[in-house]
Amino acid sequence: MQTCYSHIVLGLGATGLSVVRYLMSQGITPLVMDSRRTPPGSETLAHEFPDVELLTGGFVCRSLVQAKQIIISPGIPVDTPEIRAAMDMGIEVIGDVELFARALAEKSPCVVAITGSNGKTTVTTMVYEMLKAAGKKVAVGGNIGIPVLDLLTTDADIYVLELSSFQLETTFSLNCVAATCLNVSEDHMDRYHDIHSYRAAKLRLYQQSRFVMFNRDDPLTAPDEPTNQNTFGLGVPEGDAWGLVDGKIFHGESEIMNLHDVSLIGSHNQSNLLAAMALTDACGIDKQFMIDIATNFSGLEHRCEMVGIKQGVTYINDSKATNVGATVAALNGLSDHLGDLILIAGGEGKGADFKELTESLNNVTQLITFGKDGNKIAKLKPESIEVSTLEEAVNKAVEITFSGDIVLLSPACASTDMYKNFMARGNDFKQLVGLIEDGEG
Repeated sequence: MQTCYSHIVLGLGATGLSVVRYLMSQGITPLVMDSRRTPPGSETLAHEFPDVELLTGGFVCRSLVQAKQIIISPGIPVDTPEIRAAMDMGIEVIGDVELFARALAEKSPCVVAITGSNGKTTVTTMVYEMLKAAGKKVAVGGNIGIPVLDLLTTDADIYVLELSSFQLETTFSLNCVAATCLNVSEDHMDRYHDIHSYRAAKLRLYQQSRFVMFNRDDPLTAPDEPTNQNTFGLGVPEGDAWGLVDGKIFHGESEIMNLHDVSLIGSHNQSNLLAAMALTDACGIDKQFMIDIATNFSGLEHRCEMVGIKQGVTYINDSKATNVGATVAALNGLSDHLGDLILIAGGEGKGADFKELTESLNNVTQLITFGKDGNKIAKLKPESIEVSTLEEAVNKAVEITFSGDIVLLSPACASTDMYKNFMARGNDFKQLVGLIEDGEG
């Protein structure tokens, strides 16, 4: 006779394991299902929780419709037929972030949440560093690093979470001190009907926050309903907003610091810094701690990361630019550069419309494309150079550049056609740049 489980965990991996750990700590033994034959984490599950049953190779609808609660991995669409059947029968489907939110329900607001198409990890990390510098006990996780439920075992005053649209689809009751959607541009169009449904998933976060900070340079980030809100942006701020005046960061009429003292490269990262400062300020942190971090924080690996200067040419690794919006931000951020700008782009496009790159490509002197959808990007700019590999792209860049130029890897695509992930692609680029001979070529 088949066992009837009250709780079913869909999808293993790091997130699924964190859900199992949490449920077991609450005295609940779940059933785990994964569509993959040998899901990551299966050996760990068997070792840590030998009594937890794991079903692989698909989802058993008969078990799902008998459950009280289904906790779904963000990688699994909620409109999967078996899950939709359970939802139609009134069975609750939530994610790990919702379990986390309910675990904190009795506490006063202690979450800062960041979503957006691009810049999430950079802003999340800066907020974390600023709060830590101020002496707060801070835990960081979510879409980066540690799954949120594992953060509950840390001794934290405040949690800084990076959240994806997938996670927010199944999150309903976060009680954030402050939250932001940094920007909205086409991404994951292989999962969403259009950009509006993608935006709607992102902006669900606003309904779960005491204070909302949005990007006035991107109208798609503005709340649909008035709320306790403020803005950040690269223009002159009005009222209590955050912005830039004559090369300086201002909060309302108060000058915070000079942009010359900021370590990050590019105007898109100036926008990220403004968002981080605004969120940290909402937590009541003294601005000096923000200034200290802004002065010393030079960015994260694979995100407009300066790899080196060879023969006077600067090489920048922006492999994390896995969508069009990220590449547009990088190109616009470098538009003031006086030398030539050579862009290397291409990869797995995930169904994106590359036409949004067209205007920003005016900043590019030479476009070099590679990968599965590189030819689609190449069509956007006359005399583009198409190559087969990243190695060929770097070699071609070396041939055509002169001292004072920039070579930017910002693919506007996922890496899965040629690499395990964007980190592997970025590391390959850095290794190739390392092989370039120094001196005058």
